[in-house]
Amino acid sequence: MTAGAENTQDTGGSFPRPTVLVIDDEPLIQWSLGEAIREAGYPVQVAATGADAHAALATLEGQRLVIVLDLRLPDVVDLSLLRALRSQRPDAPVLVLSAWASSDAGAAAMQAGAARVLKKPFDVGSVVTAVRVASGSSGPAYTL
Repeated sequence: MTAGAENTQDTGGSFPRPTVLVIDDEPLIQWSLGEAIREAGYPVQVAATGADAHAALATLEGQRLVIVLDLRLPDVVDLSLLRALRSQRPDAPVLVLSAWASSDAGAAAMQAGAARVLKKPFDVGSVVTAVRVASGSSGPAYTL
């Protein structure tokens, strides 16, 4: 698993916010999304590969979770990881990020269980908003 795991909980309400697992192989995206999501009050873990994602998922068992997933990783270039994540954690919404999010690919990701598909390049604030909506939280928004 990649460095950057942080499990501090901001209760902001009656129960802790879910951890956000950011799965993307680009360090700049890991950093920018991680920082913005943490600023919005969510604990964040990052993974750079499908294998890292499975390892991270094992450490998050029993915790509320939102997953932000890049569809193209060094070891996964299809919807198999999305399907596996949905199978292992049907309770965890998966937000898909993809530079290849054509209407066909987006529809396929939605059919495979994605809660939402966001096209790269993306606005960091819109990803944080999507995380907040997917988690059912109403907390501080990311601000520039």
